[in-house]
Amino acid sequence: MSDPGQEMHTLCRELFPICRSITGNGFRQSLEILKKHLPDLKTFEVPTGTNCFDWTVPKEWNINDAYIIDPDGNKICSFQDSNLHVVGYSTLIDKTLSLEELQEYLYSLPEQPNAIPYITSYYKERWGFCITHNQRELLKTGEYRVFIDSELKDGHLTYGELIIPGETKKEVFLSTYLCHPSMANNELSGPVVTTFLAKWIDSLKHRKYTYRIIIIPETIGSITYLSQNHKAMKENIIAGFNISCIGDERAFSYLPSRQGNTLSDQIALHVLKNLHPEFLSYSFLDRGSDERQYCSPGIDLPVCSIMRTRYGCYPEYHTSLDDLDLVTPNGLYGGFEAIKKSIECIEMTEILQSTILCEPQLGKRNLYPTISTNNSTLHVRGMMNFLAHCDGKLNTLEIAEVILTPLWELITIIDKLKQEGILRTIDD
Repeated sequence: MSDPGQEMHTLCRELFPICRSITGNGFRQSLEILKKHLPDLKTFEVPTGTNCFDWTVPKEWNINDAYIIDPDGNKICSFQDSNLHVVGYSTLIDKTLSLEELQEYLYSLPEQPNAIPYITSYYKERWGFCITHNQRELLKTGEYRVFIDSELKDGHLTYGELIIPGETKKEVFLSTYLCHPSMANNELSGPVVTTFLAKWIDSLKHRKYTYRIIIIPETIGSITYLSQNHKAMKENIIAGFNISCIGDERAFSYLPSRQGNTLSDQIALHVLKNLHPEFLSYSFLDRGSDERQYCSPGIDLPVCSIMRTRYGCYPEYHTSLDDLDLVTPNGLYGGFEAIKKSIECIEMTEILQSTILCEPQLGKRNLYPTISTNNSTLHVRGMMNFLAHCDGKLNTLEIAEVILTPLWELITIIDKLKQEGILRTIDD
């Protein structure tokens, strides 16, 4: 019997060593691995210099090797040991510096002395190394050789897109990013969980909605994608989630859309309230990922976020401590289930109206038990409570909230009432 949580963690382990950035071969290599699971995932290449709203696609960066040679001839801060040792987008360098000169190009975290920080410089050319503070404190006076074999040139920004068609052109949007080097929760949990969600969505026999799923570099990727697709997205997307930091076993978190009351927001709150009532709720002022772009004025997409521990709120964030021990099979599966439930609720949300004036007689339709027990009484009460609110105005999610029942627990009731002709769907 398959274990989806373990399968997701295995995929994380496969992706973890790859050096990724907002452009380059590491991103492409990672997409190719995901395409083994999603063979219909299409890859797009956008050339350097392409204007995307107020932004421009940057040069492409690739790196082969990097290290520092200390005064004793020891190789330290080796890219081969950890791709976090090099500042992202570092330019080519091969020179000798004194320790005093070198310090200007070193980054460490005194408050986390055993962690290698994650540092980037995408839009200003520079170079640098990231080092644990403990190691930095041990550096002795002398000459240091710094070597970075990298290339920054006109190339492309790469992203992946998967469209899974449904019965309507109206869309549910899932977005995740794949542009950080070896960090498990901040980076890999999102695309891995999204990959398994896409596989599950594709397996559904019936899909009311079309699903637009993208795997992009953060920020510049969402801006680039929006610049090419925002008109169709604004017309068709009814709900969406930005998927990030969803693989640890700590808290669940909710970050709203800018509007705060979209279908996505309502669904996210409904699911988390019923599955994980201890969840933490944040403000849109706490945003920090691609929801910034999706909810920006004029774009105004209904996108919110369901996360485990929110980015920036766990000590391992943007350091080498965000590793494969922090992200667990149980954590990944829990994140997967929360968004899966959200999608199920979106598919179930519709406006229903009773076809019968006054209260319907359930007994003659074999919907009322012939023997009364506590369980049967609760079942009938749930059915009658639901029917009592099917006025052609409230949708099923709103009714579920009123009668204090998870929407997914009503699916059997709804199906039976539809089969008996007691309920009809009111077209939006």
